[in-house]
Amino acid sequence: MANQISAGPELLEYVREFSLREDEILRDLRRTTAELPGGTAMQVMAEEGQFLAFLVATTGVTDVLEIGTFTGYSTLCMARAVPPRGRVVTCDISGRWPEIGAEYWQRAGVDDRIEVRIGAALESLEKMLTDGGPDQFGLVFIDADKANYPQYYELALRLVRPGGLVVVDNTLFFGRVVDPLADDADTAGVREVNARIRDDRRVDVSMLPMADGITLVRRR
Repeated sequence: MANQISAGPELLEYVREFSLREDEILRDLRRTTAELPGGTAMQVMAEEGQFLAFLVATTGVTDVLEIGTFTGYSTLCMARAVPPRGRVVTCDISGRWPEIGAEYWQRAGVDDRIEVRIGAALESLEKMLTDGGPDQFGLVFIDADKANYPQYYELALRLVRPGGLVVVDNTLFFGRVVDPLADDADTAGVREVNARIRDDRRVDVSMLPMADGITLVRRR
């Protein structure tokens, strides 16, 4: 049985040549984001954005919740994948970054499908539950501050419908999850959510060694 291969630059370029379909609008947003402080590290890989769109289209969900917008690359990918009357509700602590993405959402003709919630994500999620109750979304994507991942996960499970997906990004966290010297709050948050998902009998789970680690969680 073959083990997991190591994807170096040449192999990754091969994957992109034969799989990636990043168009001009997405490339422009990626380049703009790369010029920002920490932009390259914080932005999802193009392959991951395409994968998220694939998940949305394949599952047929019409409403998506995103926790952590940044400049909205993944937001754009998922908004394109929902049907014309679908919606992507995306949460960020600051309006500064989503405002950058708004130009590209408009260029792509999907800005009417995107609703931005500004403020502390935990408060935004609690308000959604208070206003609309549980089981509102078909897919939830978590990609925000890592220290709060365990709380985001629990709220996401309440907001996603039975049979829906919770997609958790950065679950390998640059390899820090296996580094005994890494004891910062963000690494601790990722480790805790990984352990919580592993032991959670409410869900089915698959952790993928893709990008910086992507965990797929299906609510039973």
